[in-house]
Amino acid sequence: MRRAHINIYNSRKHLAVTLLLVVLPFLFLLGFSRYAHIAAGQLFSDVGMSFVRLVVAYLISVVLAWILAILFYKGRRAKVALPVFDVLQSFPAFAMLPLATLVFGRSNTTVIFFLVITIIWPILFSILSSLKLIKHEWEEAVEISGMGGVDYLKYFLWPVSVPGLITGSIIGLGEGWEALVATEIIVRMHGGLGDFFNRYSTNAEITALGIAGLLILIFSMNKLFWLPLLESSHRRMEE
Repeated sequence: MRRAHINIYNSRKHLAVTLLLVVLPFLFLLGFSRYAHIAAGQLFSDVGMSFVRLVVAYLISVVLAWILAILFYKGRRAKVALPVFDVLQSFPAFAMLPLATLVFGRSNTTVIFFLVITIIWPILFSILSSLKLIKHEWEEAVEISGMGGVDYLKYFLWPVSVPGLITGSIIGLGEGWEALVATEIIVRMHGGLGDFFNRYSTNAEITALGIAGLLILIFSMNKLFWLPLLESSHRRMEE
């Protein structure tokens, strides 16, 4: 692990690009706030509130998806559960939004609930795909070693499922950002990116710059965090 870390940052060019990806969204937001005469504090607050809602929903989705994948990736339970999951992921999520609003009101709970039912399916099916690629030789080795219980989950199923989890996270969060903004607009949440786009819906220039800022944020996060994680997980599986 230490050796891989050194190899990654041994290149000054790579380190410079990494630092640029870290500061680029912040620089853009600062420049945007000055150009559009919007208080920087308000702009960062909107981004931060949406980001927190997305992170909470993502963590809930990861936990639920991994548990469901572990329980239903093989055997008779898989034959029953997988068609049900397939139907549920095909169900139009926005059809649930009025019901969620009725139950939870115009609240963070509504937004997070809707995000969970949007994000969970790509993660779940990606983890299931990884688990289905488990080689028979690996399972035999685990049986011979007598590994079971928590150790089986921690040292066998978890490492095998990580590539699928990361791939599903990239896809799920991509859909999650879209669902997040749309839900905040529809529910009319106070604070957040949806509130920002609502406030400036009649200003095409600010709206376009806001979309550009969101794309820069997503791009930076993927390049800085998710893609290196994906590459690292696949490299570990090959080893």
